[in-house]
Amino acid sequence: MIDRATRLWESLTSRVGGLIGGRFGGGPDDKTDPKVQLEQAIAEAQHQHKRLKDQAASVIANQKQAEIRLNTKMGELEKLNRNTRQALLMASDAEKSGDEATAVQYDHAAETIADKLISVEADVESLKTMVLESTQATDQAKAAVKTNSRLLQEKLAERSKQLSQLEQAKMQEEMNAAMAQLSESVGDDVPTYAEVEAKIEARYARAMAAAEQQETSPEHRIEEIEEATITAAAKERLADLRAELGLT
Repeated sequence: MIDRATRLWESLTSRVGGLIGGRFGGGPDDKTDPKVQLEQAIAEAQHQHKRLKDQAASVIANQKQAEIRLNTKMGELEKLNRNTRQALLMASDAEKSGDEATAVQYDHAAETIADKLISVEADVESLKTMVLESTQATDQAKAAVKTNSRLLQEKLAERSKQLSQLEQAKMQEEMNAAMAQLSESVGDDVPTYAEVEAKIEARYARAMAAAEQQETSPEHRIEEIEEATITAAAKERLADLRAELGLT
């Protein structure tokens, strides 16, 4: 029974170790959302860890049960030893008193008890071996649960980091796609950003050149002269009005 429990325990710990090490280190699957895969792997690891703890509890329970059976047999063995000694003493007393028949009966009783004593001694030795093996299996189970718990906690901590990296990767992919659209045409009748920018710059340059030409033309100078004449006349009129009003 101990060998079967040990083999089952080793098989389970191997599966859990492979799960925690493999699920997070495997290749990507383009058909599934990485976030969904991550949550599924964590959930499965937690489920397997619970199974590991349940199996460890079963191994520990077997060890406790073996100890109880050993203690019971030890108590029975002690009682048989006392009864055997007592039967031999009573047989000796009966023989000394000349009661041969009673002495023979006590001897037979002592032999019967001794036969059972030998059987119980064999059971005790077998149970001692079982307790030793189950104690070793219990120590292994506790160590495996402790190690697996540490690994699971590390993966839970890494999950936050991986989710953050995943969100950053999505944002960067969206930014890359947006930047790519700025330099690519989305249709035959839709210009690119670079083309629109070039058209605006060309139009601005033409407008500035036309303005410079107007500033140096004869018509522009005539307009300046007319504006200056009107301004001078207005100032002269204001001076006459101040004089009439007696204002300096």
